[in-house]
Amino acid sequence: MNIGHVAIYVKDLEESARFFETYFQGRRNELYVNPNTGFSSYFLSFDDSTRLELMNIPVISEPNGDPQLGYAHIAFQVGSKDEVDRLTARFEKDGYVVKSYPRTTGDGYYESSIYDANGNAIEITE
Repeated sequence: MNIGHVAIYVKDLEESARFFETYFQGRRNELYVNPNTGFSSYFLSFDDSTRLELMNIPVISEPNGDPQLGYAHIAFQVGSKDEVDRLTARFEKDGYVVKSYPRTTGDGYYESSIYDANGNAIEITE
């Protein structure tokens, strides 16, 4: 058994798809649009066959704050401490908010965390 995919609602589908393509080498499928509801989505695939569904619908409510029940973050393993450092610096340079700078956590993980343009927490791990 495995998880088939994780899905998140986003404000700007194209911008969000570009974000995951640019920084995490995601590959998107054809845009799906439901003409009756206005719902649209992309599935992004990653090298290990993990899939992320980005979804949009005309009326989306804003989250109430961080932390909240439900989704906490998506973590991407990037292979080395140097890559965690490099990618975190690139996110900051590109104007994304760094939630936590690279460090070794109490449970032994080397990681950082940023917010994407929708306020979703993205963790970058070794």
